[in-house]
Amino acid sequence: MKNRLRLYVSLTRLDKPIGILLLLWPTLWALWIASHGKPNLWVLTVFVLGTVLMRSAGCVMNDIADRNFDKYVQRTQHRPVTAGLVSVKEALLLAIGLSLIAFWLVLQLNKLTILLSIPALFLAASYPFTKRFIAIPQAYLGVAFGFGIPMAFAAETSTVTMLAWWMLLANVCWALAYDTEYAMVDRDDDIKIGIKSSALFFGAYEVAAIMFFYLTMLELLAWVGLQAQLHWPYFVGLLAAAGIAGCHYSLIRERDKTNCFKAFLHNNWLGAAIFVGLVFSYQI
Repeated sequence: MKNRLRLYVSLTRLDKPIGILLLLWPTLWALWIASHGKPNLWVLTVFVLGTVLMRSAGCVMNDIADRNFDKYVQRTQHRPVTAGLVSVKEALLLAIGLSLIAFWLVLQLNKLTILLSIPALFLAASYPFTKRFIAIPQAYLGVAFGFGIPMAFAAETSTVTMLAWWMLLANVCWALAYDTEYAMVDRDDDIKIGIKSSALFFGAYEVAAIMFFYLTMLELLAWVGLQAQLHWPYFVGLLAAAGIAGCHYSLIRERDKTNCFKAFLHNNWLGAAIFVGLVFSYQI
């Protein structure tokens, strides 16, 4: 049992929480703005737990979908499914179980949030397969990772305003930035096995594209801040995020794989800087 649990932790990436954090920060931004800095504690709990559960289920689905590709990539060839340590059936049952628990949590919220959870589930489950068909699957990831934003507005206000959709668009830009950094690490392997990615799509302009998406994301969030009448700490948080994005440029400009991965991981602090600014904005 101990060995199975260790395999499940690896399969769901609970030992690598960066994915949870990149999914959680935009959801927290939305909860704070929708509730004017005073999110309902139960709603907050549901979204935090739901984020962990759905990211874990998404990782399992990703490994099922990529099991025949992962064996050819050095970084992923020892993942439980592709290595044969966990069967496809067992992994699928785990993903379904996690999703059902997450859906049960959503059922505690209002009708609009429940309805929005249906496309959210579809996006999370289908993303792993988009790498075969969509030239820039990172854009799809941005929608999947950001769909907690309209759900958060729905849970707190029983409606989804245009502000939520602007924030979702900002999250798409952020995902295009950080996941292109991630894709730069796997560029050679993706070419070899025929997987599509934004790093391959943008080619020699990938670094410029990443910085463009960071800039667009911050501009959109600044617009959201103005529309929501947020105070100066929020904009200080955006400036801090801009500084972090600038540091990422110094890491990725030489296209060194190790530094590109560091930049990807460092996006946690970018999301955290914006959230801290948002929290302090509502204290004034």
